[in-house]
Amino acid sequence: MSKPPGTRSILPALVLLLAGCAVGGMPYTGMHLTPTECRDLAALRTNAPPTMAQHHSELAALRKAGYDPSPWYDDPYYPEDLQEAQRLVDYWFQTECQHLQPG
Repeated sequence: MSKPPGTRSILPALVLLLAGCAVGGMPYTGMHLTPTECRDLAALRTNAPPTMAQHHSELAALRKAGYDPSPWYDDPYYPEDLQEAQRLVDYWFQTECQHLQPG
């Protein structure tokens, strides 16, 4: 009895897919924010007028935290998902950008 054509390629593909899922579930322990994002987020926490670059850095950090601000995405969890991303970015800022925080 022979296998139908194409079934031999399914098993390795499934193994790779499951391995990718297992690796994706592991927590990331490196830096989440770039030095530029740290600097711009610190500047946004002051009373100085914000620049467009600072807003772009903030948006990049929010996207890293899982927020998708796409206008074509009807998000039933807004604003909770934005607030959750903001909490995560604030945590990253507190833990990764200490050198820019007032002491």
